[in-house]
Amino acid sequence: MFLAFLRLGLTSFGGPVAHLGFFREDLVTRRRWLGEESYASLVALCQFLPGPASSQVGMAIGLMRAGPAGMAAAWLGFTLPSALLMLAFAYGVRHADAAGIGGGWLDGLKVAAVAIVADAVLGMAKNLCPDRPRRSLALVAAAVAALLPGAFGQIGVIAGGALAGLAFIRLDGAAVRAPGGHYLPGQMASLAAFALFALLLVGLPLLAQATGSAGVALFDTLYRAGALVFGGGHVVLPLIEAELVRPDGLTREVFLAGYGAAQAVPGPLFSFAAYVGAMMPVPPHGVAGGLLALVAAFLPSALLVYAALRFWTRLAANRRVRDGLAGVNAAVVGLLGAALWDPVITSSLTSGRAFALALLAYLALALWRVPAWAVVAGAALGGAILL
Repeated sequence: MFLAFLRLGLTSFGGPVAHLGFFREDLVTRRRWLGEESYASLVALCQFLPGPASSQVGMAIGLMRAGPAGMAAAWLGFTLPSALLMLAFAYGVRHADAAGIGGGWLDGLKVAAVAIVADAVLGMAKNLCPDRPRRSLALVAAAVAALLPGAFGQIGVIAGGALAGLAFIRLDGAAVRAPGGHYLPGQMASLAAFALFALLLVGLPLLAQATGSAGVALFDTLYRAGALVFGGGHVVLPLIEAELVRPDGLTREVFLAGYGAAQAVPGPLFSFAAYVGAMMPVPPHGVAGGLLALVAAFLPSALLVYAALRFWTRLAANRRVRDGLAGVNAAVVGLLGAALWDPVITSSLTSGRAFALALLAYLALALWRVPAWAVVAGAALGGAILL
């Protein structure tokens, strides 16, 4: 299991949708570990849950094939290459800054983030807001997020999206069938996993406030980001930025440069957490901080996949649950749209040259479908020359 997902972690470029295509080709078509129907059901489940969908599909396949140890092996194999690359990038940024190396290439990475987030917003809007109620909800969510920046405003936007979905959205279509014929956690173990997920979500902020520990605060921030991200890895940007970009934390320049670099590595975008943890100015930072942040970001996904797999049939059959989720997804589009303006555009497009480079990066990414890693590399080179 570890070796199969390590191979995917080394070769899966292109974001969650592309990752799911790589998974299907290798695990369904070539290895025949599960059938098309079971795979489609797992994809639907993981899009239903908050968290990084492709990583969750990998966890679910590992769990179904080889139990909890298989789940851990699948996650580690798929995440390890990108996590190591992001840790290496963090150390590269630190040494470059200490050596006084020019920051134009970092400015180029920030410009790449503008193009990538803009493409993500438009793509998500097309897929998740196909009708007038959901488009309206996305615009209202963007306005609220702009007026109420910070973690509590974002949580309020997500909760409001769920309530609006229940009130105004009515989805059609048959429920997805649950996968069968594989390992499933017991009912009590599933309930215990969900209870632990909820306990950490509520208890970690209280523990961080009570102890004043920087390590607990970092773990809490990344855990809540992983627990509240709907709609793909890009949405982790505003959730983490709201809490960690501050006078005693990360600068926006360092944050956005790492986010841009994360687009150029294979595997899950959530590996950006390793960079964030490593770059924190106070301990734990470096490798210890990177590993702590990485585990915190993915732990909610693991707990939710473990908890939900057995109950997926009931969840998928509940139309009201699906209506609420549709509202959440529309609100998330607005949340990411607000983040596109601040911090991404306001921090990155500070000159006419930066704006021109952003337009060229978006042209390459959205219209000519140049791979994201190539767009990031080109933007970094362009930044070194122009900015």
